[in-house]
Amino acid sequence: MPTLSITNFNIICAVSGGFVLSFGLVSYLCKERLFLSEALIALLAGVAFGPNATNWIRPLDYANGSIDALNAITLYFSRLVLGIQLVIAGVQLPSKYLLREWKSLAYLLGPGMIGMWICSTLLVWGLVPNLPFLHAMAVAACITPTDPILSNTIVKGQFADKNIPRELQRIIIAESGANDGLGYPFVFLPLFLIKYVTNGGESGGAGVAVGLWFGETMGYVILLSVVYGTVIGWIAKDALHFSESKKFIDRESFLVFAITLALFVTGTCGMIGSDDVLACFIAGNVFTIDDWFRLETLDDSIQPTIDMLLNVAVFVWFGAVCPWHSFLDNNVIPIYRLVPLGILILLFRRLPVVLAMHKQIHQIEGMRHALFVGFFGPIGVSAIFYLYVSLDFLNSIVDATGAVRSDAQQLGEVMQVVIWFVAICSNVVHGLSIPLGKLGYHLPRTISSAVLSRDGDTTEPFQIVSSNQQPDQRLGLRHRQPELTTNDTRPIPQPIVFRIGGSVIPAQDVTAPPPDLSVRPEIRESLATSTASGRQLAEDV
Repeated sequence: MPTLSITNFNIICAVSGGFVLSFGLVSYLCKERLFLSEALIALLAGVAFGPNATNWIRPLDYANGSIDALNAITLYFSRLVLGIQLVIAGVQLPSKYLLREWKSLAYLLGPGMIGMWICSTLLVWGLVPNLPFLHAMAVAACITPTDPILSNTIVKGQFADKNIPRELQRIIIAESGANDGLGYPFVFLPLFLIKYVTNGGESGGAGVAVGLWFGETMGYVILLSVVYGTVIGWIAKDALHFSESKKFIDRESFLVFAITLALFVTGTCGMIGSDDVLACFIAGNVFTIDDWFRLETLDDSIQPTIDMLLNVAVFVWFGAVCPWHSFLDNNVIPIYRLVPLGILILLFRRLPVVLAMHKQIHQIEGMRHALFVGFFGPIGVSAIFYLYVSLDFLNSIVDATGAVRSDAQQLGEVMQVVIWFVAICSNVVHGLSIPLGKLGYHLPRTISSAVLSRDGDTTEPFQIVSSNQQPDQRLGLRHRQPELTTNDTRPIPQPIVFRIGGSVIPAQDVTAPPPDLSVRPEIRESLATSTASGRQLAEDV
């Protein structure tokens, strides 16, 4: 007798497969016609399938009921997706791009990241009640890097190819890839100070904190990851060249080589405790420093396919594990402060910094580009990654009894509420910005056309017409001539610009005969006399 086997494994396979199938059937419509990001759609699907709705996806069950295990799963999942995404981002850039565009990247990764960190710190410190400044710095550090996954949804596709210059797309990809790995110094400087300097801190004080930051974070984590990524990327490039020249590698293995390189770098860097995120980006860029692999896989669909599947999977997971209830029910910040905080961070975290230095970055041509780059600095997977890195570190800050210090516990709660909320806001706002912008551009024109059609006027918007003219129904508006009359000394009215939403021209009877545009004989004779007099005067002169 057959029995049902409704296990978590079967449910997750059915739900995830069904969603990807359904989304795939309308993916072109959603992404290239409605301009909706797959990250936003996947996030909404995660909410619908998660514990807050249908409960088909049960993250806590997969972690055996342990919050710590659930946090670890989210951390490792974020690491995996970031590692693969950043190798792909490095591969997408042209030959020696980081070396050629070092000046622009130096502005974005130096003053740019510091400015974003300071702006975010001030906003968090000002709106979260009773939050120490060091704690605000730690929260802001997690949301300082721009997310490469959400950035890719902006600089890829039909809209990007049509509206965003290629050089601007590339600098956005390079910045989002590099600053993800460079988030460690911003995160660990306040965390070390909290551990060793604040009330109840461990012995050593500020000297130990700064020493650990320079030696461990800047030296072992950052510099080692750059060296490691460079070496591994170069070895991988030479090995692939040799294997391809000897015909040792088949096409399938060749196409997935960058993906497997990302897995290798993520795993090995993780084992030695270095910055695997930055190492992946450096390895991907060095791997294609001669542009050979990028050009060979330019028409390949395997990497974009894996990229899409990972993006969908991670945002479905985020929609399911996000602590939605904590936005309303928490002890750190009320909702009437949390909502303005999310809005202000999206508006002022990045925009003032880019506007201040955009003239130094040649890819940003003018104020419109600066506004675009300043606004589209999304917060997503990288922020969640640094959130759980920080929570793992905070659990190591203990008092004399071995329990986690109260200030570390409070900071952990603030970070969970604020960072999750800001990441969700960024996903929604940046995911809807392009379709809402398109709607705002076309809707007034559509309404205007509908009103004009109803009034019998088919004039295009912003035509310039005279309010006293009698239109010739046989001619277009541009070619209609006013009727000439005599003995009329009234001043001719100035042209009126046609306004969106209504017509300033009264509806005409389309059955009426066209006006008589002929000139009266006496006027024609007067004009001829004036012309002859003018010619005689010219001859005399």
